[in-house]
Amino acid sequence: MNIELGKMNRLKVVKEVDFGMYLDGGNDGEILLPSRYVPRGCRPGERLDVFIYLDNEERLVATTETPLAQVGDFACLTVSWINAYGAFMHWGPMKDLFVPFSEQPTPMQTGQRHVVHVHVDRESFRIVASARVDRYLNTADRPPYHAGDRVEALVWRRTPLGFLAVVDNEFGGLIYANEVFGAIDVGTRTQAYVKQVRADGKIDLSLQRSGRAAIDDFAPALLRYLREHGGRIELGDKSPADDIYATFGVSKKTFKRAVGDLYSRRLITVGDYAVALKDSE
Repeated sequence: MNIELGKMNRLKVVKEVDFGMYLDGGNDGEILLPSRYVPRGCRPGERLDVFIYLDNEERLVATTETPLAQVGDFACLTVSWINAYGAFMHWGPMKDLFVPFSEQPTPMQTGQRHVVHVHVDRESFRIVASARVDRYLNTADRPPYHAGDRVEALVWRRTPLGFLAVVDNEFGGLIYANEVFGAIDVGTRTQAYVKQVRADGKIDLSLQRSGRAAIDDFAPALLRYLREHGGRIELGDKSPADDIYATFGVSKKTFKRAVGDLYSRRLITVGDYAVALKDSE
């Protein structure tokens, strides 16, 4: 059995000592689980899900706390402190996560949040992080997506074109600025939809489904909202796009199409700045 450093492992409790429990680390020997992390009533022979990292003396140590990110993950973390060698980010375990200055495209400052990739350094074998996100995206394999597929996107940089995002913790994607309605920024983790996979392997994303699918999603939601809110909303064809997004989280285009769909079925009446259920008139 080999331990996966920087990840959750399921290990057997070997023995109890005054300062905690020792776990069976297989080829890596026994690993200490300090007393503060030992579940109440735990006994030798039980198996525990623990996170394995290195303590200040570079020894393997376990915790039952779940970290904010594991090795192989992209995550948005907060800088706790800085010294002469780099920045240290809060990520859950007692020991903060180190980001060398060489792995900071722009110098980090205490209190800032940055998207980083967590990995084991090949030379020191320590768990470290890098804010050079693009280095760790999968560019060797073509993303296995089709138009309309739903994915998870983590925004990691703002550009003149829009927002670069990590797709499903692996690939690179782009959300175009002119298709963003409402608040989104670096560190935002959101559901998105694939528009296309380009020839270079980059993924064009949308925060909403497109075409008929978007209407099929939103029209029933709009009808339900009207029924739950007195049969009328003060939003219509001439309302600002930001107001529509703030209320429903959809673009004005999707809103208008859904309104048109409900109107064609004679379920609502529409005005420049209002929509109402027909039976509420």
